[in-house]
Amino acid sequence: MSPIIQVSDLSFRYPGAGADTLRNVNLTIERGDFVAVVGGNGSGKTTLCKTFNGLVPHYWAGDFAGEVIVDGVDTFESGVAELSAKVGYVYQDFMNQLVRPTVRDEVAFGPINFGHPDHAERVAEVMEQLDLEPLAGRFTWALSGGQAHTTALAAVLALRPEIVVVDEPVAELDPARAHEIYRSLQWLNEELGLTIITIEHHAEFIAQYTKSVVLMADGAPVWHLDIDEAVNRTGELAEHGIPAPQVVQVCSALGVERSPRDVDTAASLLTSRGLTAAPVEFAARPREARCVVAQTVDVHHGYKTVAGDVLPVLRGLNLELYAGDRIALVGGNGSGKTTLLKQFAGLSVPRSGEVVIDGVNTRSRPPGKLSEIAAYLYQHPQQMFLKDSIRNDVALFPSGRKFEGWEAIVDEVLRRVKLAEFADRDGRGLSGGQQRRATLAIGLAMRPKLLLLDEPTSSLDVSSRDDVTSTLADLAQVIECTVVATHDMHLVAEWANRVIVLEGGEVAADVDPRTLFTRPDLLTRARLVPPQVVMLGARLGMDPLPLSVDELVASLHAGANV
Repeated sequence: MSPIIQVSDLSFRYPGAGADTLRNVNLTIERGDFVAVVGGNGSGKTTLCKTFNGLVPHYWAGDFAGEVIVDGVDTFESGVAELSAKVGYVYQDFMNQLVRPTVRDEVAFGPINFGHPDHAERVAEVMEQLDLEPLAGRFTWALSGGQAHTTALAAVLALRPEIVVVDEPVAELDPARAHEIYRSLQWLNEELGLTIITIEHHAEFIAQYTKSVVLMADGAPVWHLDIDEAVNRTGELAEHGIPAPQVVQVCSALGVERSPRDVDTAASLLTSRGLTAAPVEFAARPREARCVVAQTVDVHHGYKTVAGDVLPVLRGLNLELYAGDRIALVGGNGSGKTTLLKQFAGLSVPRSGEVVIDGVNTRSRPPGKLSEIAAYLYQHPQQMFLKDSIRNDVALFPSGRKFEGWEAIVDEVLRRVKLAEFADRDGRGLSGGQQRRATLAIGLAMRPKLLLLDEPTSSLDVSSRDDVTSTLADLAQVIECTVVATHDMHLVAEWANRVIVLEGGEVAADVDPRTLFTRPDLLTRARLVPPQVVMLGARLGMDPLPLSVDELVASLHAGANV
């Protein structure tokens, strides 16, 4: 292989920043590699990748030193337009790169504007590959987050660049679609020879699909290693916010030296050593199901299509949410999760049926008044930032409602989400993971009875995701009921005591997490993929299934002692 990207002595500082975001970076990426760029939030991953397509320094200006050569082109001497033919980029804030009204228009926009005579063939090919044809006529603004993300990727692939950079490929995607996207990237890499670069926090995807790993910390690469060596650096990765995949953690805890890259390999390693599971009584997550906090009564809702008719999204929902519920709302992209959350928040009212929160019909009170009892945290964090600092954003609601001791409330929630040192920073200038934690702080400061969160762990490194999970577990002290719309099956397994599965706008199941993972037919229909530890437990014949690494290891230890 030959280098396609060569970075030499690169440093970059954003205007007004007190330190360099990138510091003396030296990095070589070979043509045809599939690279995962990993590291904690704020380590410089995204800024580094934006130097590959010229956004840094031509759009994001600042102090730039060093050299970045992409396929023979000096990015400092060229422009973003020239580099876009070589480097396709799907951004973390991918909604902002959708510029056309419909999905087909968006995918065709680049090939048509670059004057490619085969633009129709390119569009048809990529839409078939990513299964977007059923959405071809949909308005891009009416797409779910996952559908919009896939559309942005398709628009990039239609240009057939030599290099594809995807910032958080699985953000906001349902678990099944996440694997489909990675398989598509793998196909582009292996069959077409494209160089693929992903910015990723999920170790299981890194281990299963990529060829090499760049670990970033403090604005520079710590190392760039092939995948087999990288997955064995478990301690070092964990120190930088990338804990090992669950199958690696299990094998390590049981003294298996080799680090497996997938569930099948882990199962083979464990069984070859004679490790078998013993029945273990796992702790249950209680639900009192006494006081109703919110309910829907025969709720129907939908959105207008290009043709002017109504596309149904919710179909006759009847639900009761109780005090003490920790609800994971799951289902495939477009199943109605975000729409249902907005119904509970009163941000929209159903076309027919009723939504009642704490005895208040959402038709009878505007959203601003409903926010006193139901707080909704948006899927895209930037929508939550209205002031010039995180502190002022968090303080906006409690100070406006004249909460007693609101200053102490603000200080406490900032400390709880580990953002005290960033309190005076504008939220729009924080990293993606920091923005997620800031929106959680805004919701906590509102002290509602019902807290509604849309994909709160999306784009977080694993350490930050665990912080959010533990914070959510603590909310029972101040929040009566929490509902999280999520594709994060780790969050479902580790936090929820109730899972509501939506399929085609209807309730397909209302179960506890352990029961959910015992129903393969439901998982397939709802496009859900269990966490690795659950799949490994199933391969080993465990009953009941484990929901955590500790549960699986305890069962195998018990089997070894029999």
